[in-house]
Amino acid sequence: MLTRKQKELLDYLTAHAEKSEVSPSFDEMRDALGLASKSGIHRLVSGLEERGYIRRLANRARAIEILKPVSSAAADFGRSVAAAVDAVRLPLLGKIAAGTPIEALSDPSNQLEVPASMLGRGEHFALEIVGDSMMEAGILDGDTVVIERAETANHGDIVVALIQKQEATLKTLLKEPGRIGLQAENPSYETRYFQTDDVEVQGRLTGLIRKY
Repeated sequence: MLTRKQKELLDYLTAHAEKSEVSPSFDEMRDALGLASKSGIHRLVSGLEERGYIRRLANRARAIEILKPVSSAAADFGRSVAAAVDAVRLPLLGKIAAGTPIEALSDPSNQLEVPASMLGRGEHFALEIVGDSMMEAGILDGDTVVIERAETANHGDIVVALIQKQEATLKTLLKEPGRIGLQAENPSYETRYFQTDDVEVQGRLTGLIRKY
């Protein structure tokens, strides 16, 4: 069965093939689906190929052959929706600190079902929170946050930030002249400041799931 994004990509590839003999670039596919990075497109293309809907032709750049028609994908997608109404499976990549930064784990084999209403048009993933530094923003130890992949964010957004390419944390982003602040939402923690190049935004908070 296809995910929503896999079907969107197959629809786009099919429509593009009717107008051009040259397959779209990964940048064009990313823009068409509204994703933030090409890595998401790589995963979608691989998923379609594994399920037998497309084939990437060897030794030819930008060459994708469609093996199954869109109607087959629509039927598969319909069965998927019927099996899980208004639910989307996201990769649960591991744990992230809302306290002293820790390394973000990466285990895309774990999955989490979330309501589709929590998601926008982009690519999303989930992380489990460790620590209490965001408690005054309503984010507690043990919560699961839903993150939209993004490389940029606005001042005041709650983001997943990668610090010096080694540590990841969930904090409020502060943009100041010549530096970036990562602000905790707990008075027990100080705001940490870094040079602009030392902090990479990896995503923005879009939702939260809590188990009681």
